[in-house]
Amino acid sequence: MNILTAYIVKEVLKGSFLALMLLLTLFNLFSFSDELKDLGKGSYQLHEILVYLALSTPTVFYDLVPSGALIGSIFVLGAMANNSEIIAMRAAGVSVFWIIRSVMLAGVFLVTISVLIGEFIAPETERASQILKTTAQNNRVVMQAKYGVWLREGNSFVNIRQIAGKSQLTDISFYRLDKQHHLQQTKHAQTGIFLGKNQWQLKNIQTSQLFKNSVTASNVDSELWQTSIAPDLLDVAVLTATNLSSYDLAKYIEFLKENNQKSQAFEAAFWSRILNPFVTFVMLLISTPFVIGIKRGTGVGGRLLIGIVIGLSFNIVDQITGHLGIVYNLNPLLMALLPSTLALIAALYFINRLKA
Repeated sequence: MNILTAYIVKEVLKGSFLALMLLLTLFNLFSFSDELKDLGKGSYQLHEILVYLALSTPTVFYDLVPSGALIGSIFVLGAMANNSEIIAMRAAGVSVFWIIRSVMLAGVFLVTISVLIGEFIAPETERASQILKTTAQNNRVVMQAKYGVWLREGNSFVNIRQIAGKSQLTDISFYRLDKQHHLQQTKHAQTGIFLGKNQWQLKNIQTSQLFKNSVTASNVDSELWQTSIAPDLLDVAVLTATNLSSYDLAKYIEFLKENNQKSQAFEAAFWSRILNPFVTFVMLLISTPFVIGIKRGTGVGGRLLIGIVIGLSFNIVDQITGHLGIVYNLNPLLMALLPSTLALIAALYFINRLKA
């Protein structure tokens, strides 16, 4: 790597990380304002809000990398253009394609960091943030384990093995302790359906009552379970695209297909995750023709505005195509590729118009 290449790579990385920090700060400020609406709900206090935002930051960082790369590179290359550095480079025989190659090299570093955070850090911290927020707001002890979800309500412990839907549970076990923490009653229900107003309809229940010298058992077809455990408390156990790595997403999609369940949303998220590095390179590629093709007198504010408009437009198109793909059951890979492919074609068109 020669000195000029190293200079461009360093400046693009500095600009991209600065843009990312600014975007992260803005996003967290808006999120903080939104979370304040729930301040005081249960034990969800200021400390919990700050920890929740900190745990959510890696996921937000991963999502913002393409936009940060675009804005940062436009800012840096624009400053070089205004300082006549780009003109000096081209006068010295440096081609546009050589400048693009240097910018793409900076993208390799950005993408590497992004993938490491998105695959190994963000899923774990996102899952932890969901558990923190939900348990704090509901004043419940919730633990996810190999054998389902555990919740505590007073002297009773509830184990839920499967969550069939937001309002339906299966394979539910109850354990009630007395004041001396001795097991007093066990109960198992095959299914549970939320009826509203803190009530669940349990079906196919087997109950065992434990006494000092004896045990009694009974079976009933149905009974009501009056509890403060609402469906939103169980959101922490629901798998989402944000708390799964690409590998876990692929395994979960395979599981859904084997069980004849809908997997379109997870497939769309999987391909979006896989194509995220490609999107970052496309955003960097777009920045070069827009900077070199714009007149040298254009200010920093104008260049940043261009970057923000391009980034927002891309995100809007990406969101629209993703939702259309899910609604109309279109090919997830094709719908994930469409926005970035269109952006790539536009970038190549404008690059082709520049004089090498």
